[in-house]
Amino acid sequence: MESAKQPQAAVCLLCGEPYTLPEDEVEGNLPRVLLCGHIYCSSCLRSMEHNSAITCPQCEVESTLPEMGVDGLTEDCRIVGLLYTAKMNKRRFSRPARPRNREPLLQDGHPLWEDSAYQSVDLHKFEQGVDEALVQASENMAQLKNIQENLHKALTKQVSKEKRRLQSEITQATTKAIHCIQKWKDSQLEKLSVLESYFIQTQSQMKQVEERLRSLGLAMQKAREVRRVKFLEKYCPLDKVLETLQAPVDNQFDLSCLSEVIGLRCGLNMGIVEETLTMVLDFSNQKDIAQNKGAHWLQDDSRSKDPGSSSPGSRSPSSAGSPSPSLSRQGSHCCLAPDIIIEEVMEDSQQVSIPPTGPQLASGKTRKKARKTLSTSYTRAVTQWVVVTHVVNPNHFYVQYVAEKKEGELLSKKINLYCSKSSSLLCARHTLDTGSLIFVKYEDGLWHRARAMEVFQVGYTNTVKCCPVNQIASVQVFFIDTGLTTVITIKSEDRESDALLKAVNNYLRRMTDMAKAELDSFAPQAIRCCLKDLVPYDLTKGWTKEAQVEFRSMVNATTVKMQTLGQDKHSLLVDLKKVPVNRASGPHISVREHLVFIEVARFYSPVTVRKKLLLYYPPVSPQTRTELNAVVSYIHTPGDFYIQLVDNMESLLLSDKLQKFYSAPPESEEEDLRIYCPVIGEACVALFEDKMWYRAQITGHPGGRKVEVVYVDFGNKEILPVTDLRKIKDEFFALPAMAIHCCLSDVVPLDGRSWSEACSFRFISLANHKLVTIVATAKRRRHGPVPVKLFESSLNGPLENIGEKLVEEKLACLREGQSSRTCSSEDSTVWDSPLEPGSDRDSAADHTDICSHFQPQLPLPLQLKEVKVRVTHVNSPSSFYVQLTKYDPWLKRVCELLKQECTQKEPEDIMWKADMYCAAHINGVWERAQLCADVLSNDMAEVIRCDHGNKAKLHISNLLPLPPELEGSLALECTLCDIRPAGGQSRWTATACDFISFYLSGASAILTAKEVGEEHPVPVTLSCSNTMGHFVSIADSLVSQGLALRERRLTSNAAGPVVESPKEADVPDCENQSTAPSSINTTATSASSLSCPWPKSPPRCFGTTEKIQTPLYPAPELPCPGHLLMTVSAIGEDGTIYARTPNAERQLDQLKKRIQQSMKFNPCHKSYTWKSVQGCVIYGPDMLWYRGQRLEVLGGHVKVQYIDYGHVESIPVVHVHPRLLFEDVPQLCVPCQLHGIAPVGGYWQREAVALLSELLMSRCVDVHVLELPAKPRGPLTVQVFVDGLSLSTILSENKHGSMEHVALPRQAASGPSAPAFLDDWDIDIEGLLEEEQLLGSFIYPELPPEGEDFPVKIKHLWTPNELFLWPLEGLDTKINGQTLDTALNRVNTAIDKVPRLSCFPRGSPCLVEYSDGKYYRAAIMDISSVDPLLLLVQHVDYGSDDTLPPTKLRQMPSELLAFPAHTLKVKVTGFRAPSVTRQEDVLPYSPVWSIQAAMDMIDLLHGYITATVVAREPELTVSLYNEDGQPVYTPLVSSGLAELE
Repeated sequence: MESAKQPQAAVCLLCGEPYTLPEDEVEGNLPRVLLCGHIYCSSCLRSMEHNSAITCPQCEVESTLPEMGVDGLTEDCRIVGLLYTAKMNKRRFSRPARPRNREPLLQDGHPLWEDSAYQSVDLHKFEQGVDEALVQASENMAQLKNIQENLHKALTKQVSKEKRRLQSEITQATTKAIHCIQKWKDSQLEKLSVLESYFIQTQSQMKQVEERLRSLGLAMQKAREVRRVKFLEKYCPLDKVLETLQAPVDNQFDLSCLSEVIGLRCGLNMGIVEETLTMVLDFSNQKDIAQNKGAHWLQDDSRSKDPGSSSPGSRSPSSAGSPSPSLSRQGSHCCLAPDIIIEEVMEDSQQVSIPPTGPQLASGKTRKKARKTLSTSYTRAVTQWVVVTHVVNPNHFYVQYVAEKKEGELLSKKINLYCSKSSSLLCARHTLDTGSLIFVKYEDGLWHRARAMEVFQVGYTNTVKCCPVNQIASVQVFFIDTGLTTVITIKSEDRESDALLKAVNNYLRRMTDMAKAELDSFAPQAIRCCLKDLVPYDLTKGWTKEAQVEFRSMVNATTVKMQTLGQDKHSLLVDLKKVPVNRASGPHISVREHLVFIEVARFYSPVTVRKKLLLYYPPVSPQTRTELNAVVSYIHTPGDFYIQLVDNMESLLLSDKLQKFYSAPPESEEEDLRIYCPVIGEACVALFEDKMWYRAQITGHPGGRKVEVVYVDFGNKEILPVTDLRKIKDEFFALPAMAIHCCLSDVVPLDGRSWSEACSFRFISLANHKLVTIVATAKRRRHGPVPVKLFESSLNGPLENIGEKLVEEKLACLREGQSSRTCSSEDSTVWDSPLEPGSDRDSAADHTDICSHFQPQLPLPLQLKEVKVRVTHVNSPSSFYVQLTKYDPWLKRVCELLKQECTQKEPEDIMWKADMYCAAHINGVWERAQLCADVLSNDMAEVIRCDHGNKAKLHISNLLPLPPELEGSLALECTLCDIRPAGGQSRWTATACDFISFYLSGASAILTAKEVGEEHPVPVTLSCSNTMGHFVSIADSLVSQGLALRERRLTSNAAGPVVESPKEADVPDCENQSTAPSSINTTATSASSLSCPWPKSPPRCFGTTEKIQTPLYPAPELPCPGHLLMTVSAIGEDGTIYARTPNAERQLDQLKKRIQQSMKFNPCHKSYTWKSVQGCVIYGPDMLWYRGQRLEVLGGHVKVQYIDYGHVESIPVVHVHPRLLFEDVPQLCVPCQLHGIAPVGGYWQREAVALLSELLMSRCVDVHVLELPAKPRGPLTVQVFVDGLSLSTILSENKHGSMEHVALPRQAASGPSAPAFLDDWDIDIEGLLEEEQLLGSFIYPELPPEGEDFPVKIKHLWTPNELFLWPLEGLDTKINGQTLDTALNRVNTAIDKVPRLSCFPRGSPCLVEYSDGKYYRAAIMDISSVDPLLLLVQHVDYGSDDTLPPTKLRQMPSELLAFPAHTLKVKVTGFRAPSVTRQEDVLPYSPVWSIQAAMDMIDLLHGYITATVVAREPELTVSLYNEDGQPVYTPLVSSGLAELE
């Protein structure tokens, strides 16, 4: 009974243990408050403490503990007061009861006061009792005051807390209301955009006017055409045209519609608004009544039924309960009832529909009523954040909205509050019906709403519809707020009715009418969902366990994004998307696509990726008839291989950046770039077999969680696991793909169909991964390879044609029309201005022949001159498609044949591959098409329309195989000749493409081809009619608009532009043997036929070239020999160091400002003869101007050097101007070369230059100028010191060069001669340039002969079988009467006089400072670090290693070198490391040995040890024995830490 009376607040909600106060030496279990406001006992808080913080198990808010830990948290004074009160009451009730009215004592049945002996009562006892009562009263008084104080503090705290909470709720409610009103306003204003639809009469008149305008414009156009071309009269009826033109406008339109008005109105019902506000106030006032006086609810409900009552309770069945649930799930739509009425006043028929909030299986009456009001036309996808609560399979799971988390917490509190009352207990008269709502206690100890699905009665095997509660055996319930379905089994040892009833109440509670009335406003939290269009991978097996596990691992314990795609009878059709850790690194991961990718599910209808993928820029195709150096990166066959151009060094920088970025581990989870669901066509970074990262693109899903990728910079394809893929950063899209798809243009396979393996292998041996010279013979055809000629390359140029070599070895044959080692002559074409079209007599005469000689492929004559064409598709001025109008009958014939062939056919299951011909159903018409790429899992194909040129995307159900006799194309791809893109760019701008597409798409034109051959697109001139009826050249229009520039052309006119033909001496003599063509009408001579062993690049042609000459800037001012500080600005590729003196640094700051002020505008660029230009001005990549000098001209780029900085760069010629700035300022940077060191191989390697850059760039270093150059622009001979260390020594230690032991120049050795203008200082420089004395190596004494035992002392252990020892007989070696210790002590007393070490050759002796502050003998082993400089040394007398800076090294006196070293490194024979190491802790420098083995070996070497020399070569090997004569390693072998050799 005592525990039953204990208040619930005195029990910890987490562990259920009661709170206790500390007594005497017993530590109490006090309640303590976290920062979030939740209260737990001290024991629970100590168990949850981690890293001085506690995470609240209810709200997951982390609370940082004070210095005292859990004991420092605030105690809950309210509960402590209750505990103290309970303790006092317990003490009071435990005392024996005292009668208030003491009866007088009786003796023999008579009162003692009647007896005379009563006068002798001890008054002392009476006074003692009164004193005890007063003491007890004092304690009670103190206790009451304490309780009063605690209650006052608790009340103040409660009021303050509740006040803050209510203020926050009022503010939130007001904000929500304002937001909802604003949202309603926006929705109503959006409806005003369609207001014009109400003016029906006005719209009708506008349509009539537009139709009249259209017909009048068409008639005017026809009239102009007929007036200009007379023969069109026969095709155009002029009567109707004139009638349309002359028709009057008056009185044809009804303008009375301008006064039309509509009857829409918008009003506000203030009464309903006031009523709603009153309802909220009443609810807030009735909160205490609702909690404390539930008996009056029925009376309030009965009053609300009064028709005259204005209580809001009469308007809602849920108004009798608490107001909080009524604001849930319905959101603002419920609390803003006036908004709905205002909307209905304006327009009743256009209500805004809201998305469905739950499946029918989890709907209550309120949900069903709300569902009836939903719009059935709701199809828009809704995205919300949800948490998956229960998973049956991917087609059956339940979610909860994250936005309703607080509502769920409130619902749980209310349910548990109801279940704690006795009114929720079940009694014997109650029954449980199937489908009824009850409360069920789950494993978490909380009560939840559930629906009884199946009821099993004691003694029955089948389910029953109704069962008394005291006879329930088990019940299957469905939790409507989580979606879980489980069976509750009633466990009771006693099968009696009362025992069963008690057991049932432990699991089940009934839902009273009062609870149901209040909880009905809470809609079911669990929403049943299904992944749309997803079915099991194997329909016969259904959903596998692996699919369920993968689905749970993706969605459990995390928040996911749910996109609503539809709704069926029972579920929402959705797609879940998991947010990546780094939300900015990529798209959300679709759970559906992930399950399909790992092959546990599949789609049964096409699913397309909505988000457009980022793709690489296509590779830059080589220019035709131009020699270029390239490397063949991948070869499949001679007709399918890839090359990389070597003139672009950015690919090397790209590879280096890729390795640095993707090889480094991610610093945080936000940088996780792993790909979970790869998409075909997605750009990525893939790991190759050499463990390096390269750019790639996903091309297929072969299965088994692998993907097929193509390396876009090399061309090869590989199948990789998805774990070897990473998302690509945007910065790696800057460069286009490096691999160019090519084929040999001059040879074909022997059989004419496929390349033999022998030919492919031979081609691989000749060209794979080798430097070659390529010449593109034609431009790239759509998605096909670039036809090229390949030549073996050398330093002297191309050698032999690889294609002809295959022909000579009879592995291939020449293509038709090709001849070995000859070049076909090129005929020049006379370009005339476009002519006006004449009559169609020729076309009419040939019409019959064309119809009778139908061909599916467009035949190209030798010449196309003034041909009528129709432009069908335009990509750019360099790529557009035309149809020859004279072949229109063929096009019509193709359409008829395709219609007959494909109309009755059904779609076939065909594996569609790239470049396959097909019949495509486009816009209701069957056309010929060709696939652009392989069709993969998405069943969508991209095709190019053979007879039109544009591309289209279709489902494969719209494709049929094309008969071979219909394969071909009637569209011709063309390019405008004689023009190039403006602005010096290689690609056409979007403005130029839009301009030509606007005027040419679908237009008729006159076409003249410059040359008709294998080259595609065909270079042509195109003329169209303008608005005035005149034919104009499209190329001229682009030039006049500033969108294109004229190509520079070579002419024979003497007054024409100057032509510079480089390498004229290389032209063979056969050029002089060519003759002019016989045609007398030719106005320009044709190019001569060249008989040369390989193609030559055409000569570059320039317009008016301006000859200009500029000298070099003045030479730099050279510093005097000696030491000075200089700032290094650049390192040349040849190892030259460019540095500036402090005076030059000051001049550079002033020069920068002067240059920018004088070059405020870009000068007009002209063509210059750069051979005579030396000094110039450079427009740098940072958009600033610099002084420079020209080094070399490389095509359109100039190799220049920044004279004030030293670095060299190749920049476009338009950014270099032949002009000198501030000639009075000499060159500010001085070139320097290192003295006394020769680079390995005769020149500085790339690694050496990189090391110099790392050490010197932008640093101020000490430079010792040794010798001035003979020429003023030559390099200084210097020595550079970095942090006191010679740079030459650093390069030598890193094996980048070898030290040359040469004497310094006489001038440097004796010091610089004093200039005439300086005073003659008498300075003694003797000894300043003395070189450091080179000492020999340490002395190692001879050991006894092999086989002889000698005692040793172990100095240092490296591994158990490698250690340092010293024979005991040699420890007392004396030289000049003193030991090594005595000599070291004497040196340490005067260590300041010992000079520091400045040269650090490997193995040289030195003195090093140890941690005790003393110096010991050591030998330099290696340079451990360069920045900062650290040296690895070994103590020769102890065997240990150390890493020290140069400041702790001193030169060794020669007398110390006479003492032999006191350690010898030996290898102990007889045992070795175990083959299998079971120890987890191993030596980091020798992982085969465990730390335990090393520690045990040290213990074994402490005693008396003898050694025997076993071998001296290749390393000193000994055997070690203990004092018993046994090998020291025997215990190691027996313990398993080592094994015998």
